Amino acid sequence: MDLAWMTAFSRIWTVAHNVFLEVVRDRILYVVGVFGIIMVMAIALLPEVAAGTQDKLILDTGLAAINLLSLFVVVFIGTGLINKEIEKKTVLVLIAKPISRLEFILGKHLGLSLVMAVLITALTTVMLGLLAFSGVPFQLHLMLLAVLFMFLEMVLLIAAAMMFGVITSTVLATLMTLAIFAVGHETRNILELDKIAESESFRRVAEGLFLVLPDLERLNLKNEIANGFVAPPSGGGLLENAVYSLIYTVLLLTITVTVFERRQF
Repeated sequence: MDLAWMTAFSRIWTVAHNVFLEVVRDRILYVVGVFGIIMVMAIALLPEVAAGTQDKLILDTGLAAINLLSLFVVVFIGTGLINKEIEKKTVLVLIAKPISRLEFILGKHLGLSLVMAVLITALTTVMLGLLAFSGVPFQLHLMLLAVLFMFLEMVLLIAAAMMFGVITSTVLATLMTLAIFAVGHETRNILELDKIAESESFRRVAEGLFLVLPDLERLNLKNEIANGFVAPPSGGGLLENAVYSLIYTVLLLTITVTVFERRQF
């Protein structure tokens, strides 16, 4: 049994390694350069227009830029991870080899997750370096906690992007993943609207959206970090919210594997 698990992990790792190298070859790490420019501009310009609150705004800008640039990579690469293989017919070669579709999906997800880990680490390093150089105060452990939860959010969104990529076209998958990100940060506001809505139909729709869509605000620590403290986001404690994101990711990957196994090529 141990040998079977090791063999399966070896196949998953091979797929993940290929995804990692392919994405890095696409010059994705140039995103780090774009982020550096954004941070330099923020540090140079914000003190001129936000006297007294520039430190908080710089932290806000840096964390928001990391979040949005990471989202850009997830959406425009994650949605095509499977579709690209299908369109090029290379999926026929892959699934003909001794690799299960489960291993194929897990390898793709792991590979892009590794890319995100490297990318977010690089962006965070650049940000912390520029903050230290410019004298902007920050608490290191809080910053690292914020980017860790940001990484968990991206891992969840990679699973969502892959699921949509298997179900529909790349363009629609891109739009639906962006919608998940946008609405996922507003699910609690939707629930609040449900409490004041007079329409029973609206209440049912709102409650359904709240139950089905991920509550991404559980993983959002940007405001707390910028204000210099961490209060557990709405929905539970930090550990509970981290486990929530992992469970949701597993559910999305399960749906992806189920749909992918039923597809005929």
